[in-house]
Amino acid sequence: MLLISDGAVAYRRFAAASGITHEWVNVKAGERSRGAIHIQNVNSWHSRFKSWLVRFRGVASRYLINYSGWQRMLDARRLTTPALMLRASVQLG
Repeated sequence: MLLISDGAVAYRRFAAASGITHEWVNVKAGERSRGAIHIQNVNSWHSRFKSWLVRFRGVASRYLINYSGWQRMLDARRLTTPALMLRASVQLG
């Protein structure tokens, strides 16, 4: 798992405590990207994710990884039919 952030201390501590690889972009110094690491991609995904979650009227934080996976599948346009959505939701496909 990879966490990409703006380098705030809270993110660095969280990543270290969780054993997650952390890459950060120094936005304060004007850095916007480092190779494939680009903070605007993260901000864009986060904005789409929050907008998409509104329809559920709140979710339990313990299920956020599942909602995140669902959003990634929708973003990849892999769930194009109701049958594919059903298979993905019950983990048959």
